[in-house]
Amino acid sequence: MTTTDAAHRTDPALATRATVEAFFAARAAADTERLTRLFADEVDWVLAENPVVPWIRPRRTAAECAVQFEELAAHTVAEDARGSLDTLLVDGTDAVLMGHLSGTVRATGTSFEGPYALRLTVEDGRITRFHLYENSLSIAAACTP
Repeated sequence: MTTTDAAHRTDPALATRATVEAFFAARAAADTERLTRLFADEVDWVLAENPVVPWIRPRRTAAECAVQFEELAAHTVAEDARGSLDTLLVDGTDAVLMGHLSGTVRATGTSFEGPYALRLTVEDGRITRFHLYENSLSIAAACTP
């Protein structure tokens, strides 16, 4: 066991930060298999559901959560996707991330943008809570023909 591994086991904040960083790396690489491993078997998933947004729907399992990112990619223009991480706060097993995101819906050619806040909870190296708050009105408007 390395010193880093030992620190992660004794300091939940370090373990949480490491999992959040692994999540963003897997997300950036579009690595659904790795994302699935990072989500717990059951996840407390909150993302404002809107029937006009095809990638936003209730999810609960690790596989359902991980595939959301594939669905998002299928419905948006990759070259227009932007996201910033402006703030990362970690307190024990909880992390709050804030930033800005933007993109273009493939079917309509309409752009969306706005701030986001993401609350994650990490237990035993896996994400058990995923609550995303974003500009859902802008996204829904971009999905509406």
